[in-house]
Amino acid sequence: MRYLMLVCGVEPDREPSEEEMAPAMVWTAEMIARGVRRSGNRLGSAKSATTVRVRDGEVLLTDGPFAETYEQILGYDVLECANLDEAIEIAAMHPNAGWGSIELRPLWTG
Repeated sequence: MRYLMLVCGVEPDREPSEEEMAPAMVWTAEMIARGVRRSGNRLGSAKSATTVRVRDGEVLLTDGPFAETYEQILGYDVLECANLDEAIEIAAMHPNAGWGSIELRPLWTG
């Protein structure tokens, strides 16, 4: 079963150093070696986001994310897991789970 893993947390004021990124890189390498990580990447700053809505046929654009929260989606991974229990195990191993949050969603199969 495929899951989208959203890595969430407070966006840093600067680019993380290689040292700060090392735990996430170790996790990524381990999940690739395990065969469960299909793809993933960090996201650009939330400040660079554009939110798109259509209301009454009019396209409405908002700069930045439209969320009143300190936490933002910082990255994502697509996982191929046997079940939700395995996806939870993998998400709990991600370094950001210790200071941010990880959201798991099954990919739509309908």
